[in-house]
Order: sequence, then structure tokens, then C-alpha cells
Amino acid sequence: MTQHVRRAREGRENVLSFARPSDLGSAALGLVYQAAEVFSDMEARAREIEARAQSMCKAATERVLSAEARSEAADRARREIVTEAECKLQDASRALSQAARQITAAEDRTTAAELRAQVAEAKAREAIEALALVEEAIRRRFCATSPTSTKLSAIA
Repeated sequence: MTQHVRRAREGRENVLSFARPSDLGSAALGLVYQAAEVFSDMEARAREIEARAQSMCKAATERVLSAEARSEAADRARREIVTEAECKLQDASRALSQAARQITAAEDRTTAAELRAQVAEAKAREAIEALALVEEAIRRRFCATSPTSTKLSAIA
């Protein structure tokens, strides 16, 4: 039995002894109210956190929508610029082709004019040579048949 008593005493050493309040019901009710207040505060904080999270989500959504709208506007502007640039390049290409055709036509006209000038120069030389031959023939004829040819030769 002494061992049993010792064990009981040793077991009590590890147990805390609470003084029993005179009114257990009111203490328990106070703890319930405290717990309810803690839960109420936790719920209020949770609602505040949820409201902030929703506000942040709404703001983020608005920023995303705004960014998407700006991105779409930038894409539209880029497409318009590309389309305009393509049109200008096509116009420039057509103008360049037309200028090349005009240059080729001008070169052809210049070549034709040069050929006509060469032909005209050759004809002019031939005419001068023919005129010189005619003049020589006239001189010979007049010199051989008339005495005044000496007068004409002297004058010429």
C-alpha cells in the first residue's frame, strides 16, 4: 500500500490544481463570450481581408482590361501603319517603274536623234561634195568654152 500511496503522490506532483471559482457557470459563460468575441473579431478581419482582396482583384482586372485595350489599339495602329507603308511602297514602285520606262524611251529617242543627225551630216557632206563636183564641172565647162571664163575664174 505504501507503494500505491507513493505513486498517487508522485502522480499529483505533475497535476496542476485549479482553484475552483465559486461560480463555475459565470466563468464558463465569460469564456464563451470571450471565445465568441475572438471568433467575431476573426470574422471581421476575414471580411476585411476578403473585401481588400476583392478590391485588389477588381483593380487588377481593370488594369488588365485597360492594358488589353491599349494593346489592341497599338495593334490596330501598327496594322494601319504597315498598310499605309505597303501602299506607299507600291506607289513608289509604280513611280520607279514608270520613270525607268520614261528613261528608256528618252534614251531610245536620243539614239534615234543621234542616228538621224549622223545621217544628216553624211548627207550634208555628200551634198557639199556633190556641190563641189558640180562647181568644178561648171568651171571646167566655162573655162573650156568661153573666153570670159578667165574673167570668172579671176573673180571667183
